[in-house]
Amino acid sequence: MGLLDAILGRSKPVRPDLDQLFAVPSAALTLQAAAGFSPTGLGSVCFAGVEGGGFARLQEDVRELLDADTERGGIPVEFSRDAYGYTWLLARHPADDSAALVNDLHAVSTLLQDGGFGPQLLCSLIGFRNAEGRALALVYLYKRGTFYPFAPLPGDAEKRDNQLELQVRGVLGDDLRVEKDLSRWFPVWGAPGL
Repeated sequence: MGLLDAILGRSKPVRPDLDQLFAVPSAALTLQAAAGFSPTGLGSVCFAGVEGGGFARLQEDVRELLDADTERGGIPVEFSRDAYGYTWLLARHPADDSAALVNDLHAVSTLLQDGGFGPQLLCSLIGFRNAEGRALALVYLYKRGTFYPFAPLPGDAEKRDNQLELQVRGVLGDDLRVEKDLSRWFPVWGAPGL
């Protein structure tokens, strides 16, 4: 950041700490033992789309990288857009292979960051369910380098189980860097992978 940037109040975008994602497999074991939530094998990356050929090529590179194993039985990735115009990439793996899922999410994030699109990375989401079918997600905020739990209540109403979210925060406090500012625990209604 130069002197002119400082005078004009501009700041350099924060580089995402992508390696925080590698803490999820051990946190998943803790979450399963302490709260009964198991990984679903679904995970997604959300980013703000950018118009242009460079970004479109990068999306195709991501698809080629993650779909390389489809001939050996791997499941192709899916791209979708939400109501706010953000792009989501959904990756699927066997539920007992959260390490492979995290590797895919990390690879996508790394490609976007190395391609100059790091500031467009918003969050990653890793899905969990308990024996009753309740959904839970661990959401990673790239710009903060922190995780938070998101637990929607069953049904069509967009309501959260705040008690469960706080319980999960307590359970995972030693495994993950959990976001302390609760106002940053944004709802991700209808997110792929949830």
